[in-house]
Amino acid sequence: MSKRTKKVGIAGRYGNRYGASLRKQMKRLDTTQHAKYLCTFCGKNTVKRVASGIWECRRCHKTIAGGAYVFGTPAAATSRATIRRLRALEEELKPSSS
Repeated sequence: MSKRTKKVGIAGRYGNRYGASLRKQMKRLDTTQHAKYLCTFCGKNTVKRVASGIWECRRCHKTIAGGAYVFGTPAAATSRATIRRLRALEEELKPSSS
């Protein structure tokens, strides 16, 4: 029996329909949305997508908001970095209690 879908992977279900570039985009989205991600609470690789933008850790049962197809989005990373920077700045400017 032949190997069937070496290059196209999960996008092989579309056959020769919709064009190569659209099938590549769908392959990228499908692989990222069905992948397991690292839980920030328990540290295990058990976070799975429940619905669009809703992710759940299968071990500690925490529900986390994220991207539609990817657990972490670039916008979330930017906002986390900004909040971290502002907190550090606030701690730096806060007068010491001694």
